[in-house]
Amino acid sequence: MLIADDDEVTRSGLRLLLGAQPGITVVGEAADGVEAVEQTRLLRPDVVLMDVRMPRCNGIEATRRILAEVPDPPKVMVITTFESDSHVTAALGAGASGFVLKRFPVARIAQAVRIVAAGEEILFPADLRRMVTARPLDSADALPAAALTPREEAVLRLMSTGRSNPDIAHALTVSLETVKTHVGNVLTKLGAQNRTHAVVIAYESGLVVPGLPG
Repeated sequence: MLIADDDEVTRSGLRLLLGAQPGITVVGEAADGVEAVEQTRLLRPDVVLMDVRMPRCNGIEATRRILAEVPDPPKVMVITTFESDSHVTAALGAGASGFVLKRFPVARIAQAVRIVAAGEEILFPADLRRMVTARPLDSADALPAAALTPREEAVLRLMSTGRSNPDIAHALTVSLETVKTHVGNVLTKLGAQNRTHAVVIAYESGLVVPGLPG
C-alpha cells in the first residue's frame, strides 16, 4: 500500500498503525498528488490511500492520472477528515473505489484496505449519505431515471444500502449472473466509474433518500 497525504505526522502515523495490521505492507509514502503518481509508477502498490486536499496536484487529479496512466493500476481509496467533502464525491467520480474517514479506528481502515485490494469496492452507506446530502443539488446531478429499467432501478437502490451482488440476487430472487448484468447496465447508463460512483449519483439525484429504506 502507498500512503499519500501532505501532513507528515499523519503519513507517519498511518504507516506505523496500518503497517502493523495483518496482511498489510506499506511500501511507500507521497507528500502530494504528483509524488503519488510517481511513486505508484515506481512501487506498484495494490492500493493507494489518497488524501484529497494536497498541494501541486490534489487527490482527485492524482486519482484520474493513476487510473488512466499507470498500467494495471492499483485501487485508490480516499481518506479524508471531512464527512461533508465535495472533493471526496469528485474523487469517487474519478474512479476511486471508496473512502474512509481519518477518525475511523485503524482496524476499520485496515479492513477497507483489504476489501479494495481484493478487487471489491467499499461502501459505508451512512457515511456516504451524510457526505452527499451535505451539499445542494444542481441540475447537473439529475439522474437519468428514464434510462433505467424498473429492475435496474431496484438494483441501484439495493446497491445504495451497501449490499453485495449475492445479497441483491437473494433479495430480488434472481440469479447472480442476472444481477451482474443489471449492475453493468446501471454503471453504463449512469456513466459511473464503479458501484461507489453510481451510489453517489443515486443519493445526489434524490433517487435514494437518507433515512428511508432502499
